[in-house]
Amino acid sequence: MQQIPLFRVALNGYGRIGRCVLRALYERGADAGFEVVALNDLADLASLEYLTRFDSTHGRFPGEVRVEGDDLRINGDRLRVLREATPEAVDWAGLGIDLVLECSGAYHTRADGERFLAAGAPRVLFSQPMASEADIDATVVFGVNQRCLSGAERLVSNASCTTNCGVPLLKLLNEAVGLEYVSITTIHSAMNDQPVIDAYHHEDLRRTRSAFQSVIPVSTGLARGIERLLPELAGRIQAKAVRVPTVNVSALDITLQTARDTSAAEINRVLRDAAEQGPLKGLLAYTELPHASCDFNHDPHSAIVDGSQTRVSGPRLVNLLAWFDNEWGFANRMLDVADHYLRVAAQSTVPPAPVKD
Repeated sequence: MQQIPLFRVALNGYGRIGRCVLRALYERGADAGFEVVALNDLADLASLEYLTRFDSTHGRFPGEVRVEGDDLRINGDRLRVLREATPEAVDWAGLGIDLVLECSGAYHTRADGERFLAAGAPRVLFSQPMASEADIDATVVFGVNQRCLSGAERLVSNASCTTNCGVPLLKLLNEAVGLEYVSITTIHSAMNDQPVIDAYHHEDLRRTRSAFQSVIPVSTGLARGIERLLPELAGRIQAKAVRVPTVNVSALDITLQTARDTSAAEINRVLRDAAEQGPLKGLLAYTELPHASCDFNHDPHSAIVDGSQTRVSGPRLVNLLAWFDNEWGFANRMLDVADHYLRVAAQSTVPPAPVKD
């Protein structure tokens, strides 16, 4: 039997996504194909250990977590803990890693990414979209375009949780019935850029309001992110977003004008078949059960189509509802992209792109 290659990665930022990535890796066990050997975060060691062991959304860590000296010991694995405020303060090369998983969400430009490379990181996978296409070598939605990676890329984005939910659905339906126009409303659980009670918390005044007392409209770059992945839909997508008073699991309410007549039965059949077979099996799920959002907490799929909510009017105006765990689903896709990225890079004969001066 061929041995699964074991790659070494480091986490930069250990908040909601960073901790979910680590938990998801350990839940995969030997199938993960790589290990986290270090993490960099400004929090004190006791807090890092505590928030790894206990999570209000995803429960207790299913294993042993303890402090050992200045580091963490997780299921017997020693994770070196660094507390550096900037990427250039870390000796990434000295860690002997293959990839940095950038999970802080603080870096959005090529200049930001090249700070990691200049400090010795061989390559970086970002847990957020970058400011523009010029700021990244590739933006990947696993199940859609991971084969675009050649191995030469140094800076790759995992897109956003909403993009990972929406892009596979739009690609499927554009191929099946053709899409003329798309309008999406993201119904998103509260996030840490909102306060628990009204406070001076954000330049967007709506985000100064209590996250758990209102439904709050916020800005979104979802349309722009989808157009990067599906350029054939450029100029034909609009999106808006609202935050709702829940702690996890979100949904996309998608309205489509199709290029030909269709029906709810046809739309559901296309999505159900894709969930049950083909390249999206395991990434896309389909249900017609009477679910509520909490039923999808800790669900690893990129999108779960609720077929009971599919509507067709006109008969070319389609409305869909797709659930997604905005933390756990996205963290699992980040692991999928990291695994594919590292395997391609290990097999590639294409030299890595140079770091710009």
